[in-house]
Amino acid sequence: MSGEALMIIKAIIFDVNGTLIDIRTNEWHDEVYRVISNLLSYQGILLKPEMLKELYFQLMKAQRKAYGEMHPEFDAIDIFRRIIVLHASDFTRSLPAEKLEQLPRLLAEAHRAASCLRLQTYPDVIEVIEQLHESYRLAIITDAQVAYAIPELNAVGLSGYFNPVIISEHFGYRKPDKRLFLAALTDMGLNASEVVYVGNDMYRDVYGAQSLGVKTVFFKSNQGTQEKEGVKADYIIYNFSELHNAIRFFERR
Repeated sequence: MSGEALMIIKAIIFDVNGTLIDIRTNEWHDEVYRVISNLLSYQGILLKPEMLKELYFQLMKAQRKAYGEMHPEFDAIDIFRRIIVLHASDFTRSLPAEKLEQLPRLLAEAHRAASCLRLQTYPDVIEVIEQLHESYRLAIITDAQVAYAIPELNAVGLSGYFNPVIISEHFGYRKPDKRLFLAALTDMGLNASEVVYVGNDMYRDVYGAQSLGVKTVFFKSNQGTQEKEGVKADYIIYNFSELHNAIRFFERR
């Protein structure tokens, strides 16, 4: 131990996609916009799939530019809200107010569902999370949308283990912005020295967490930036079950 003080870990913060969840999506596939175009037609909004696709990404680009952030996020619900406002017909405006209010979120969920090709946990994730939950506070920082971040955790059996769940859409910027990590620490009332962060992206996750002095575990999964010049994780795991060894490593230092 070389006289180094014992590290007391009180919480573990996780990235989601590429760390807990093995997910594959393709938001550029034309079929996605055929589905959404058909759904919109039932709401009185007639947009050809190719026009809808172009508009969706135009509005996303404009949103990100308007945020003025180095790592801007977008708001899928607001994109579909704008599409409804821009292309609503008399039929659309005659829909019940409650339906119109919920429609942007429904469209965002449908867009995600249509683009999702794979959604499952990595091996051993649920078992490890259940075990860690008995001894540590668990939290999440994810670059994601409100419309589907929590539902996807629920769909793979991970609902209820994490508090807080920090979702980038709420803030308008994404990792590696250190304000997201600071928001998690503030919510938990913990110092950086009391927390370990687990992620799969060497830049967004490892660099972002280390910018606040948080110890990091890099999960070398099938997603994310594997290398970043000048960035080195404190511990690397190749299977999620190895996370127990990583935590013991920090606690024994």
